[in-house]
Amino acid sequence: MSGTRVLGGNRFGSPTPTSASGGVLRAARSQKRAASPNLPAMTQKVLLAEPRGFCAGVEMAIKALTWMVQVFEPPVYCYHEIVHNQAVVEAFEAAGVIFVNEIEEVPTGSPVMLSAHGSAPEVVAAAGDGAAVLVDAVCPLVTKVHHEVKRMAGQGFDIIYVGHEGHDEAIGTIAEAPEAITLIDPEEGLGDYTPADPERVALVSQTTLGLFEFEDVLDGAAERFPALWTARKSDLCYATTNRQQAVKVLAEKCDLVLVVGSENSSNTQALVRVAGVTGARAYRVDGPDAIDPAWLVDAKTVGVTAGASAPDQLVFAVIEAVAPTDGVEVVQVTTEGEYFPLPRDLRRLLAALQAAVEGGYSARNPGESGELDHDREWTANEALALLALSPSPQSD
Repeated sequence: MSGTRVLGGNRFGSPTPTSASGGVLRAARSQKRAASPNLPAMTQKVLLAEPRGFCAGVEMAIKALTWMVQVFEPPVYCYHEIVHNQAVVEAFEAAGVIFVNEIEEVPTGSPVMLSAHGSAPEVVAAAGDGAAVLVDAVCPLVTKVHHEVKRMAGQGFDIIYVGHEGHDEAIGTIAEAPEAITLIDPEEGLGDYTPADPERVALVSQTTLGLFEFEDVLDGAAERFPALWTARKSDLCYATTNRQQAVKVLAEKCDLVLVVGSENSSNTQALVRVAGVTGARAYRVDGPDAIDPAWLVDAKTVGVTAGASAPDQLVFAVIEAVAPTDGVEVVQVTTEGEYFPLPRDLRRLLAALQAAVEGGYSARNPGESGELDHDREWTANEALALLALSPSPQSD
């Protein structure tokens, strides 16, 4: 399915940035005010990719950490950035979340969340031993890859893991079977990789890779190892693939493509590369203040998209900074209906708290649904708005 629709003025078809204040939104607006006067008024139209921005795993993780902030007194600890977006991280830090790179940094008895990228087994175990409450917000699609690694390593396969060295997801996945896995950077290819048995080689991947990068390694491995095992369903995240397909369509129509997202976001960087390969000038921007006015010279049509961990508030601010004279046209390549429920441990915790609050009387009629039953109906962008409206944590 593909198509376009034209949006005028500041109505961008999603929850508008004027529906909340503070946090991510305040930062985005201040960036826009600083940037806009310096941007040349040359752009006639913005083409806005759809789908873009938050995927189901990021939606789940942000909403889960928002619940943790609402339930527990600060600080709440999170192992690694909950998602790879600086504005989102800063919004949670302002709400009392402390992000750590080593699980040993977490004081015993603290509430802890593990990030969406997945964690090493020893990290999960250590966190469980020391935390008052542990919630693992790993994306289910990352968990799928972890299961594949454990299964194939248990069957004696050498495993090719296509991913980026040092990425949080890669670290957690490799830790599932480090003796069986060889990390292959997609930009470098297989090189002189030599397994113990060419008949028993498996290939798995980081979920956020560029599609063409992954396929280059996959094709090379399949040619070199005819018995190569791969998962029946690709390890690449549906959202990663959809956003890359959308930016490819966008790039074919644009003079310039701006990809909103943080530098450490693998899928954001992949979007920039896909747009560039398609032939458009493409740049990653954290927000409107990162736009170089020189980029917009002779850029009559500008494409805008966002990585899977970038909030819509920043996308809106970028569009407002570009200020297209003929408005915004949404280019829809496909639709997404994927939904990942909150982590099971968090659902149990919230249900127990609700039961405790209700106590000996019924706050709801029999069969009536509670807040958890409506989780699908609110979004991570709304969760960030809730954080912005909440009082700042008070220090002792």
